[in-house]
Amino acid sequence: MTRADAIARAREDFRSGAFLAELDRRVAFKTESQNPSRGPELRAYLEQEMQPAFAALDFTSRIVESPSGKAPFLLAEHLESASAPTVLIYGHGDVVDGMEGEWRDGRDPWRTTVAGTRLYGRGTADNKGQHSINMAALRAVRDARGGKLGFNAKFIVEMGEEIGSPDLGKVCDLNRDALKADLFMASDGPRLSADRPTLFLGCRGGIRIHLDVNLRDGGHHSGNWGGVLANPATILVNAISTLVDGHGRLQLDALKPPRLSNQIRSYLADVQVVPSADEPALAENWGEEGLSAAERLYAWNTLEVLAMSSGNIEKPANAIPGHANAVLQLRFVVGTKIEGLIEAIRAHLVAKGFPMVEVRAAQSFAASRTDFDSPWIKWAADSVQETTGKAPAVLPNFGGSLPNDVFSETLGLPTIWVPHSYPGCSQHAPNEHILLPLTEEALTVMAGLFWDLGQLRAPLTSPLT
Repeated sequence: MTRADAIARAREDFRSGAFLAELDRRVAFKTESQNPSRGPELRAYLEQEMQPAFAALDFTSRIVESPSGKAPFLLAEHLESASAPTVLIYGHGDVVDGMEGEWRDGRDPWRTTVAGTRLYGRGTADNKGQHSINMAALRAVRDARGGKLGFNAKFIVEMGEEIGSPDLGKVCDLNRDALKADLFMASDGPRLSADRPTLFLGCRGGIRIHLDVNLRDGGHHSGNWGGVLANPATILVNAISTLVDGHGRLQLDALKPPRLSNQIRSYLADVQVVPSADEPALAENWGEEGLSAAERLYAWNTLEVLAMSSGNIEKPANAIPGHANAVLQLRFVVGTKIEGLIEAIRAHLVAKGFPMVEVRAAQSFAASRTDFDSPWIKWAADSVQETTGKAPAVLPNFGGSLPNDVFSETLGLPTIWVPHSYPGCSQHAPNEHILLPLTEEALTVMAGLFWDLGQLRAPLTSPLT
């Protein structure tokens, strides 16, 4: 059997309907991790669906309980040779709220539905569809090699990604030896675009910044007190404008990343951010000056206002409010100095005349990425190009965030993410879907990658030329 045979098997798995039937069965598990009543469903997905699927691939697996009593994890492994490369793969089986009743044409979020080139269902894009593609590709390679992969494979499935992966770091640290590998390769999030395969090397970090102005209890008549009472909403919006201006440009150096390197610029030079017809158009004159859209999205920091509140917007009273609150989020790349950031913001606001603005942080996650010099990057890019005939976009990190630091920092692995969704997939919203042509291509991409991994006699340790 050959590489072409493995890819043909992956394609036939899709065209026969077998893969789609498998995904429909997995979508039917109502694994909403944000819903406390779904604990039995979260466990059932691992015990009733994942464990039999891994057993069919000749993996051994075990359930690992959460250290804090939350949803369990599944660890699976298939070992063939001590000298062969070992890959660690990740997926999460939990999903966000199903949002029943809000889907177009009355679709049931817990069943897959085909409409044109789209396959709808909760978890199709995030993340059941994506880890199912990777498992199906493993099956195609195993069948093509007569029951062998040609490499060692390990898989971790968690059920708490949508609540921030609270125990993933602890579980990986406690099972460090069991998860030892040469490469981390997994799938989540969207490609750069539907028609261009993409490799992400890590993810941006994030930190929520709460700004509160609490001047007095209750509101006071705007006619009787306007002009003599400070307005907390006016103070707050002006304070925010000293952090990020009306064009989305950072105003405080402490919020900015290091200068973009020539290496990062070269990787992003041919990357075009072009929304499809059903995605929002890019704003003109928005974001850091002198950067391309790709550099702003994948190599720079952004400060976004997520929510603001003052008074009652539904029934505004003719009164000066006593309080104003905002939640901002800084998305940041590797190299940003986060330690001391809140203190720097607080000192900045005091210097700008806003000592009454209270500053605090919540919900932070780290930025991380694989070194560009890792030999695995060129290996993966070459494999994807051989399969698809397209040069993949190699991006330093996701625009969003994933628990990549657990694998890159805690486990010390080179990390490569191969996403199988696209930006308009409506993940975390009604009408979540994957694209059928993209799914078929993704199956072949992963079959090619896994076949090529089995061709290596030993792990890569030096740059490919």
